[in-house]
Amino acid sequence: MDEEGFVDIKQLLQKLKEKFPNINESIIRDIVEKSERKRFEIRDGRIRALYGHSIPVKIRLKEDRKVKTLYHGTTPQAAEKILKTGIKPMRRRWVHLSPTIEIARIIGLRRTPNPVILEIDAEKARRNGIKFYKATNEVYLTSYIPPNYIKRIIAQNPQEDKKDDRKTGALAGI
Repeated sequence: MDEEGFVDIKQLLQKLKEKFPNINESIIRDIVEKSERKRFEIRDGRIRALYGHSIPVKIRLKEDRKVKTLYHGTTPQAAEKILKTGIKPMRRRWVHLSPTIEIARIIGLRRTPNPVILEIDAEKARRNGIKFYKATNEVYLTSYIPPNYIKRIIAQNPQEDKKDDRKTGALAGI
């Protein structure tokens, strides 16, 4: 792996074939191209993760200077702590944020049937020196969000919340 997180696809295939003998480059390309979250990038015969790293990788992302509000879906317990101490990257290299309430909610549902959605005032944070990077259309990255830029919100569409409750058994929105 180079310092930007890229590995040669052919070398990756050699390693993967040890465990998955039927894998080929076409399958890897399908995973990258058809993934909803666009987590990986292929460039010049090399592949890398765009975000979610737990090891030091120098991803050169362009700073986003336009987004005004971002969201973070989390558990009720984590939300209480975040509102006091801010959002930290924890075991990752970056804090992951979402551009919409809906995406943040989907992320939160991975950890709890009752996600809390936190709203981040990215515009105010940026004015005070915090930088945001757009990794994909659904993922923004930053190093840390202090609590004074975060507030707990309630979902804006109660009808959609009720529909989600029937599907997932989740308590909506909070």
